[in-house]
Amino acid sequence: MKDIVRVGIVGSKFAADFHCDSYSRNPFARVVAVAAIDNLEAISKKWNIPDTYLDYREMLARKDIDLVSVCVPNFLHREVVLAAARAGKDILCEKPLATEVEHGREMLEAVAKAGVKLFYGEDWVFCPSLRRVEAVIAEGAIGEVLYVKAKECHNGTHSPFAKKKETCGGGSLMHLGIHPVGWVLHLLGKEGANKVVEVTGVCNNGGADNYVHKDNTGEDFGLGVMKFADGRRAFVEGNYITVGGMDDKVEIYGTEGLIKVDLTHSSNVSVYSRPGYSYCIEKADHCLGWTSPAVDEFHGLGYVDELAYAVDCVRRNVMPKYGVSGALGLACLEILKAMYRSSEEGRTLRGTWG
Repeated sequence: MKDIVRVGIVGSKFAADFHCDSYSRNPFARVVAVAAIDNLEAISKKWNIPDTYLDYREMLARKDIDLVSVCVPNFLHREVVLAAARAGKDILCEKPLATEVEHGREMLEAVAKAGVKLFYGEDWVFCPSLRRVEAVIAEGAIGEVLYVKAKECHNGTHSPFAKKKETCGGGSLMHLGIHPVGWVLHLLGKEGANKVVEVTGVCNNGGADNYVHKDNTGEDFGLGVMKFADGRRAFVEGNYITVGGMDDKVEIYGTEGLIKVDLTHSSNVSVYSRPGYSYCIEKADHCLGWTSPAVDEFHGLGYVDELAYAVDCVRRNVMPKYGVSGALGLACLEILKAMYRSSEEGRTLRGTWG
């Protein structure tokens, strides 16, 4: 077993920052290098990262790096993961796995050939609230689960890459709805054995067809319905038209009860402020009047435990479970692309996904 997992991060903005935060809390992880084309000085200084690289390939050549966090824009995931696999590194790739299904399949083939691990960044699988929900369900508290509703929504991305369909892989459904899709697959998919057999999607078409974000080439509103082989269904949503801060909610309906979860507006702290303060929750427009500030957002959304799990697997040299594997990432990508196709064609698609 490794004493310390040495991490190299590719990327330097939002995702890289919360990866650094999570690794900094882990006594068995050490971020030794970061590679990016900008913001290097700021992120290396903030997190005391000793070595920086403008070319991530130079970083991957280091023999002392065990795990690579891929935190670049979506369209670059494929090339970084393939390079890291060739370098013999274990990899944690942020969502989505790729922008095209064929790229995702190529990535899984590459890591299998190289004999390295590919972790997929689905933080909801490690969210403390949702892990508690799974335990309650396992006790039989709501009987047999019949139907799940889940959404992630906010008022729009600031990333120029996420605003473009070609660099994001889609719009709000790909950028945000991918979390509900991934978690539902984790909850109902039975480790990939219970396949999705029907997919329906309804999305705006981007540009002038969007409700609010006319400059986005991807949709600013999207929803989908998934039917599993065992008959259960899930409704997922991702939109950029929700004001008031990021809104993540889950509802689970069973034969003997139901569960409702508010992941982002459920703080046990209440603040009333006339002048406002610096930060409440992600995507909140202001912090005036009554607000409920997040206590530990990165932990509450699952990031800290997600990365701790990856570090532990690398230390013990074990493969990731389905819910944080490249296989789940590929399944999410296949399902979301099917939702887009369903929306474009105006019909429910039948097949096998997941």
